Amino acid sequence: MSVKQANQVPQNIVAAGVATTLQVLISAEEGPNFAMRRFIMQPGGGMPLHTNTVEHEQYVLRGQAQIGIAGQKFQVSAGDVIFIPAGAAHYYQNSGSEPFEFLCLIPNQKDEIKIIDSPFAENFLGS
Repeated sequence: MSVKQANQVPQNIVAAGVATTLQVLISAEEGPNFAMRRFIMQPGGGMPLHTNTVEHEQYVLRGQAQIGIAGQKFQVSAGDVIFIPAGAAHYYQNSGSEPFEFLCLIPNQKDEIKIIDSPFAENFLGS
C-alpha cells in the first residue's frame, strides 16, 4: 500500500516527445498488476506516432489535444476516456493553449516502444 502527493513524484522529460514530462505515480513495485503514469504536454508539445506492446487506459485531466489511434484522428479534452489497444499506432499533439495532462494506466508487462516513420510522424514533427 502507498499514499503520496503527486507533486512529490519526480517529473522526467520524455526523450521521444516534445515539451512532454512523465511521472510514474504507481510503479510496478507498488502495484502488482498496473502502473499509473501522468503525462503533461506543454502547448505545442506531444509524442510522435509510435506503438507499444501493451494496452493503454487513459483519462484526460485538463487541456486538449489531437490524438491519432490506428489511423483515426480524435480531439480530446478534460473528462475524456481513451483506450489504446496493444500494438495500435498512436500519437499526441497538444492543440490548446494550456498544458494537456492525462493519466495513463498500463499493465505491468514488458513494453516495447517503436517510433514509426510515417506521414503521421512527419506531420507531427514538422518534417
